[in-house]
Amino acid sequence: MIVSFTGIQRQYAQLREQVLHTTDQVLLSGQLMNGPHTRAFETWLAHKNHSRYAVACHSGTNALEIIAAYWARQLAVPQPTVIMPSVSYVATANAFVRAGWDLHFVDVDQYGLLDTSKIPHNLYYQAVVLVGLYGTDVAQCRSSGAWGNWIHNDKIIIEDAAQHWLANNCQRIGHGAAISFDPMKNLACYGNGGAVVTGIKELAEFARDYQDNGKHNGHANTGSNSRMSELDCATMMIKTTYLDQWQARRKQIAAHYIERLQGRNLRCLIDQLNFDHHAFHKFVIEVDNRNLVHAQMAAAGVETKIHYQHALPDHSAYRAYPAPDMMGACYSLTRRCLSLPIYPELTINEIDYVIDRLLAIVS
Repeated sequence: MIVSFTGIQRQYAQLREQVLHTTDQVLLSGQLMNGPHTRAFETWLAHKNHSRYAVACHSGTNALEIIAAYWARQLAVPQPTVIMPSVSYVATANAFVRAGWDLHFVDVDQYGLLDTSKIPHNLYYQAVVLVGLYGTDVAQCRSSGAWGNWIHNDKIIIEDAAQHWLANNCQRIGHGAAISFDPMKNLACYGNGGAVVTGIKELAEFARDYQDNGKHNGHANTGSNSRMSELDCATMMIKTTYLDQWQARRKQIAAHYIERLQGRNLRCLIDQLNFDHHAFHKFVIEVDNRNLVHAQMAAAGVETKIHYQHALPDHSAYRAYPAPDMMGACYSLTRRCLSLPIYPELTINEIDYVIDRLLAIVS
């Protein structure tokens, strides 16, 4: 048996007739940008996130850069400082560097969330970016006293919500969230796509201006060409009708993994403490000899992934920024974490095959 890591082709096979019909209708209309499908998708997205505004753009990275650029302009500080977790995809750091921020990496907890207790007490910073690694709800960062301090001290709180935006009933926190719709996400388009979600009118207007070369505001500001097409938004609206069903299936698969892997020679990063607030974007285990397990699973016909092999400060582009020491929890995660297949189209036989092969290897 061969078990792939994603179900992109299977999902498309189920939606093919709807997608082709919608594609034909959009192309026949001649309205390929900034049309009714974009407005409908943005309206749906704002409502889904209990927010006032959603602005679709080219990617989740671009959405985060737009938010970072807006707050850099509002602060009017030569190089403001942002705190971010030391484990994330490089896009998190890239967006802030491109927007002119200084970075300070902070260690993570056992789930890969920013460990607020590790923030230096004497550090002067203006913002914090929260990353819900693998789909873990970032609201769990509230467990330490730092959450209240951020609000009290007027820190800017930004969500890199690419992985976790569906967690905890899509409840947004802070001053703006960046969402990704790339093909690996729970709600995915057939290419790049993202959105800025916020309750702040000025940020939403800045985002709309930025993603269309300043056109929204009469070119009073500079921007970029960073829109989602009508085709993308139209196909996304098809998928929104299936999203709750897909999420329920992901939850079932995660529960099955947890039940069968409990008490074995590994640790699941979804457990009873975060299960009810998880987005189930990835199902990640922490295991000894991770690279060997990864290779042996591939030999057994199971495709797994490593997210992520290096902490952010280990990349050459970011080695000059303050970071945790080599004994930090971030280095344990990056050495030991392995992602297993989790997508709605998996069959129970395939899930059990993945588990059986894994247990044979780790035991």
